[in-house]
Amino acid sequence: MYENLLPRFLSYVKTQTRSNPKSDTIPSTKTQVDFAMELKEELHMIGLSEIYYNEENGYLTALLPSNSEKTVPAIGFIAHVDTADFNADGVSPKIVENYDGHSDICLDEEGAFQLTVKEFPNLKNYQGETLITTDGTTLLGSDDKSGIAEIMTAMEYFIEHPEVKHGDVYLAFGPDEEIGTGADHFDVEKFPVDFAYTMDGGPLGELEYETFNAAEVNLTIQGKNVHPGTAKNIMVNALQVAIDYHNMLPAEEVPEKTEGYEGFYHLCELNGTPDEATMQYIIRDHDKKTFETRKQLMKENQEQLNKTLGAERISLEMHDEYYNMGEIIKKDFHIIELAKEAMEDLGITPIIEPVRGGTDGSKISFMGIPTPNIFAGAENMHGRYEFVSLQTMEKAVSVIIRICERNEKHL
Repeated sequence: MYENLLPRFLSYVKTQTRSNPKSDTIPSTKTQVDFAMELKEELHMIGLSEIYYNEENGYLTALLPSNSEKTVPAIGFIAHVDTADFNADGVSPKIVENYDGHSDICLDEEGAFQLTVKEFPNLKNYQGETLITTDGTTLLGSDDKSGIAEIMTAMEYFIEHPEVKHGDVYLAFGPDEEIGTGADHFDVEKFPVDFAYTMDGGPLGELEYETFNAAEVNLTIQGKNVHPGTAKNIMVNALQVAIDYHNMLPAEEVPEKTEGYEGFYHLCELNGTPDEATMQYIIRDHDKKTFETRKQLMKENQEQLNKTLGAERISLEMHDEYYNMGEIIKKDFHIIELAKEAMEDLGITPIIEPVRGGTDGSKISFMGIPTPNIFAGAENMHGRYEFVSLQTMEKAVSVIIRICERNEKHL
């Protein structure tokens, strides 16, 4: 349907753009800058305007000017260029045409890695479609190069079909979404839209406007290490204190035991020796009040253990990462209705569920641009079992186009 979509996507995923959480540069890796420069040239070739790469924040922006005689709200479409923390070198995508919907898919030549219907029953949703998979050694990068390819293809369609009316459409391709820092530097003043959408969701029909509230907690525990043979009433084992602290949290409120709107405490790292230990947690909850209660509990547990130990052995640092963008978007729900009705026009059933995570829109919404999230097609993100349907990507392109059409017609 969109002849350049597949070759465009395949070219994108073969370009390594993994972000690096330990870097202190913006963007965190040079490969993201190099890829943005390639996209910049492509935007020129397609025929967009006001193409600009911001060296301070790593965002590439562009404008598709309005061709309408009406005064139309300006829309933005946003996607991220980086990929997640899994091998991204030498991505070699495989194409499975006319998938039968029930066979397992062997990814590598040796057969060590397979997409099995038993493990991944979502494969049944793609009978008769063209799937793009990995070769078993890398991730695919459909998160979020599907989104980039879809936005680019939609803009190309508008350029080639000037009879299709639309208002101003702004694009932004940004860095470091996977490490949670890219949108911190987004310049809303240079992105003059009334609202925007991130093309960064998963399967067909996803339409998301609620995310977690998120915080990170880091604890340092100072023990007292002496010879274990003479340790009675003297030793304070920092690792044991860490275990005690963790066991004070609700055992059922962890990622592996929660779903939907249920929040959690997640221990991401525990390192140390009896002398000193460190712990890193993330806190997640959709409800702001419950989110604050979770943060308070972690502080109270620290204070209680220090009191029990008779010394300030546990130090705690906490900072908020992002908030539930639903708090902003619910104030003007027409942007959800616009996307929902665009999907329905195309025969797509909208799937409106809370994101058990965050998006760049979580931060951008609180900067003044309401930015919900639309499906881009990726399944099994961030690993060797990632895949995407070409037909789902085509439908995402059509959704972008239809949103712009509906917006121009004030439907």
